[in-house]
Amino acid sequence: MRRARFRFEDLEVWQRGAEITHSLCDIADDLEERRRYRFAEQLRAAALSIPNNVAEGSGSQSKREFGQFLNIARRSAFECASMLLVFGKRHLVDEDLMDSILGDLDEECRMLLSFKRSLA
Repeated sequence: MRRARFRFEDLEVWQRGAEITHSLCDIADDLEERRRYRFAEQLRAAALSIPNNVAEGSGSQSKREFGQFLNIARRSAFECASMLLVFGKRHLVDEDLMDSILGDLDEECRMLLSFKRSLA
């Protein structure tokens, strides 16, 4: 039996967000191993918010409403970037990994903004 395919799965902005979330969840797992449970929980929630809001927005009935969900996803990406920078200052995240993911988050933010503009 073939599973249902959702519209958002074909969106590059969702695919990229899901990849970034995977990387951020790896960092959250490491934070948990270091007994930084609240940091891990907050990072995981913000990371999951990126692709989840793209997915939720794709089910909207209007482009305006979809755009609002893309704004939330973008803000969540900024939240993740802020946490990474703070964790980096506390030496909780490898600097090279942090820089790489920050670059990915920046790219995702640009993609989200561009996609939102294309909806208008």
